[in-house]
Amino acid sequence: MKRALITGVNGMDGSHLSDLLLSKGYEVFGMERRSSSKNRTNTSHLEGKITFVNGDLSDQNSLFRVIKESDPDEVYNLGSQSFVGESWNTPEQTSDVTGLGVLRVLEAIREYGKPIKFYQASTSEMFGKMEKFANEDTKFHPRSPYGVAKLYGHWITTNYRESYDMFNVCGILFNHESERRGIEFVTRKITDGVARIHLGLQDKVVLGNLDTKRDWGYSPDYVESMWLMMQQDKPDDYVVATGKTRSLGEFLDCAFQHIGITDWSKYVGQDPRYMRPADVFYLAGDSSKAKEILGWQPKTSFEEWVGKMISNDLELLR
Repeated sequence: MKRALITGVNGMDGSHLSDLLLSKGYEVFGMERRSSSKNRTNTSHLEGKITFVNGDLSDQNSLFRVIKESDPDEVYNLGSQSFVGESWNTPEQTSDVTGLGVLRVLEAIREYGKPIKFYQASTSEMFGKMEKFANEDTKFHPRSPYGVAKLYGHWITTNYRESYDMFNVCGILFNHESERRGIEFVTRKITDGVARIHLGLQDKVVLGNLDTKRDWGYSPDYVESMWLMMQQDKPDDYVVATGKTRSLGEFLDCAFQHIGITDWSKYVGQDPRYMRPADVFYLAGDSSKAKEILGWQPKTSFEEWVGKMISNDLELLR
């Protein structure tokens, strides 16, 4: 039985990855920060199925203890301060956890001495300023403290792979969502707002820039690519994306159509407070390498997973 450690287990990707690894017969350890009340909204169904361990990406000693306790064959580093908008308010904390946290995990693995495969959750936000589809050779130009911190994590993972012959891979995943997305993220804010409007609990959804375009996919499909990267003979980096872009306006079209509204203009407002100092207006990925080498491709359509999110939010509110 393989053993896997997942940092950020209580997040959207962490919980979906846990589901996947359990289905493949893994013993799963999920790292969470110690707190007086556990935030296991996404992982309550996993209690008794995985082992929760306390650790913090900003504390080196705790990471070494977690590695020693879990004795993993694979480590998936999904933990970070992952809200792009918040990274301007807390740039130092974002850099410490999202950037240096990667270094601390790598050092804990290296000091432990056992060969352990390592997955780093890189992100399309590292590309930032771009005008065409990005692949593994596209130049990086991050446009947020989050993107910059993630780029450090990406390069230090590559550096340790080349310096210490470690099995380190980076998944450069483009935007992906699911029913387990945090409410502070714009996609979940929209689906929750649309559900509230349908139930008469809210009049409007207030957003920032509606012209932003993203390459959106479904989280359960994307976590499968993480596992596939770790099963290869040689470590490498892969872009994971659908290859299709949609604007926030198109997302709104799809979301409102699920409650029978075709003209959503009177239900959506804009507020300058939600505009970012340096925004990323366009992100699109070319995952040809992942399709060719990993055999990966998205399975769930845009309309299908947006519908899943709306249905889930309606059920929660009811």
